[in-house]
Amino acid sequence: MPDMPATTGERRPPKGFKAAIRRAVARKFFKYLVSKTKNFSHTTWLGRPIWQNLFDIQTIQETIVDLQPALIIECGTNLGGSSMYYAHLFDLLAAENRLQSGRGRIVTIDIEKMHDLSHPRITYLIGSSTAPEIFAQVKAMADAAAASGPILVILDSDHSMKHVRAELELYAPLVTPGSFCLVQDGVIDVLPNFAGGRPGPLPAIHDYLKTHPEFEIDRERCERYLITHHPDGWLRRK
Repeated sequence: MPDMPATTGERRPPKGFKAAIRRAVARKFFKYLVSKTKNFSHTTWLGRPIWQNLFDIQTIQETIVDLQPALIIECGTNLGGSSMYYAHLFDLLAAENRLQSGRGRIVTIDIEKMHDLSHPRITYLIGSSTAPEIFAQVKAMADAAAASGPILVILDSDHSMKHVRAELELYAPLVTPGSFCLVQDGVIDVLPNFAGGRPGPLPAIHDYLKTHPEFEIDRERCERYLITHHPDGWLRRK
């Protein structure tokens, strides 16, 4: 029997309804995942706490392999697992002869030392990421590394809007063309679990982009795995 035509009285869902339902389901799943994993607080890399959303750390890994940055600047060392993860990625690339000579350093900054880790590729700085003396050291390293390859910046320290906005003004200009400034944890401004930390990174990102057309949001990286702690966080320098 052929399909019967729809009656004139049939109600169709409004435009965008299915997409809205998918987003709502994804948000509910993400909220449960954050709760179930205690916000990924027990995630480790080779036994070291890394405290990263697994979907996001995969995207970071792919980006590092693609870019082969000469220098990664990380604001927010915390327990040190992320910087160690980046160093080990560089080690693996070097072992496979896939890392160009002179590349593969990390400088990571925090206001206190909360770990006992060390690695020859990593420089640990103690102090505020926005302090002039700290930034002067990082900029000197960035200036020296820029001739060797891309510079990747990852902002993951104080997530308040004011602090992130100040970090963007300082550190985003150190990003080389074609590379990225990854602003982490804009999820604070999205999920109700983190409402107490608002305003967070997301409004800082959008405010920065209003006056910095040299950057654009890399939607493919932001939306690759549907759920992310870093909505609109991958800023690519044109």
